Amino acid sequence: MANTYTVTLQDIIKETSLQAEYLPKKPEEILISSNDLNRPGLQLAGYYDYFYSDRIQILGRTEVGYLNSLDKELLAERIERFVSSRPPAIILCRNLEIIPELRECCVKYEVPLLKTQEPTSSFMAALIAFLNVQLAPRITRHGVFVEVYGEGILLIGDSGVGKSETAVELIKRGHRLIADDAVEIRRVSSKTLVGTAPENIRHFIELRGIGIVNARRIFGMGSVKITEKIDMVIQLEHWDTSKKYDRMGFENEFIEILNIRLPLVTIPVKPGRNLAVIIEVAAMNNRQKKMGYNAAQELMHNLGLDAGEPAPPEARIEWARF
Repeated sequence: MANTYTVTLQDIIKETSLQAEYLPKKPEEILISSNDLNRPGLQLAGYYDYFYSDRIQILGRTEVGYLNSLDKELLAERIERFVSSRPPAIILCRNLEIIPELRECCVKYEVPLLKTQEPTSSFMAALIAFLNVQLAPRITRHGVFVEVYGEGILLIGDSGVGKSETAVELIKRGHRLIADDAVEIRRVSSKTLVGTAPENIRHFIELRGIGIVNARRIFGMGSVKITEKIDMVIQLEHWDTSKKYDRMGFENEFIEILNIRLPLVTIPVKPGRNLAVIIEVAAMNNRQKKMGYNAAQELMHNLGLDAGEPAPPEARIEWARF
């Protein structure tokens, strides 16, 4: 069974600068569990099929204008039926004047009533984006999450393989740390995962032999970031001489996290390999692939081969010299 997450109305008020007109209790005690919003035009007209009362209700110029066009008796009836469904909150946009009957019903049924100066569409877009992050399905995975040349790189691998040490080297080279040891991953859309660190361990790195260090304190504010989109996953593993590693880059591997496929690159680790530089190149190469360029395919084209054909022995020998 999927977990259900909530966000407080206080967080929404703070994020979107809402003005509270009526609150039945403290906003930090009011929980929102749906990331969908609703403009109740049809409901105010009397149609309640497929109406979900657990959504925040947004009133714009159209809804308020329609209500003001009704006679007093019908206006009171429509507002009564709408507010009696007890939505988690009602928000008026464009700083519209609150209809007295609406305020009275909100007090009667203890429904929070708020206002914003923002236009309806832009306010809804901002609020949906915020709710998608706060209420997103999430998991926590062991690993290190860094931003390298604008690419979000999730480093995974066995404990002690060198993930944290590599992250420190990347920080020294001008890149940024998002999370060490535990990465909280959220699915914010059907195509996007974002990663962050649990708040209680944010900016801290564990280095064996040294202990816990605070990356923000040691390397400065420019060395850390709160959250980032996950663009690819790099698995670090101890070099296995019996295993054949991809040397050309034809084989595209993927890993699935929260039902989203991400590019996966496996990098063998052994003394003498500069992992920070390799990860920098992997990040740039991943960006090139997203832009439609594949170096291995170009090499095969230059050699007069199809991408699916094996390279001739002389080509493999020349390539091995690099």
